[in-house]
Amino acid sequence: MEDEAFTDISGKPISLDCQSHSSFCKEFTVSSPKVSMGKVMVYTCSVWLSAYVVFFFTQNTAVLSSAIIITLVGMMLHIHFVKVDHESLLLIGSLGIQVSSSYASGREITTFIEMSKIKDIVISEAVYMHQIIYYLCVLLKDPSEPNTVSSVVPLFQSSKPRLNCLVKVYKSCQEILSKCQ
Repeated sequence: MEDEAFTDISGKPISLDCQSHSSFCKEFTVSSPKVSMGKVMVYTCSVWLSAYVVFFFTQNTAVLSSAIIITLVGMMLHIHFVKVDHESLLLIGSLGIQVSSSYASGREITTFIEMSKIKDIVISEAVYMHQIIYYLCVLLKDPSEPNTVSSVVPLFQSSKPRLNCLVKVYKSCQEILSKCQ
């Protein structure tokens, strides 16, 4: 894919990697920047400084121990459950879509949607805080009535890429979907 700069809805840089395995199989990976050591240091220092101020007035060592434990547990929880390094979408024309999220801790969540359940892939819009954002989503067919949509599966939920990035992924997905129908 071309070297084009992409950002998320907050203006932070993200990267889009597109790999074409065949004319019916493409993989899209949206990567976010790594955890900032500067932010980690600021949060850690502020918690520990606050704990030291409380310790200075109370002379209770449990305050310092608690601050260290809270900081370490908080960082581990953030890395394991919140910070997503990259999200990928693997579209295989004859089989379906595999959606994966890889967290900073190495944990990975993968979901597969069969092609027979997919009605379409669309770019939709939503109101988020005080702005309108766009997101890519998979429309799933209703099993009892194939012409209606039973549910919507949003893609790239953590990285939240802007419209220009979504359009590149959307066009490639539509290209593959049109070949399979």
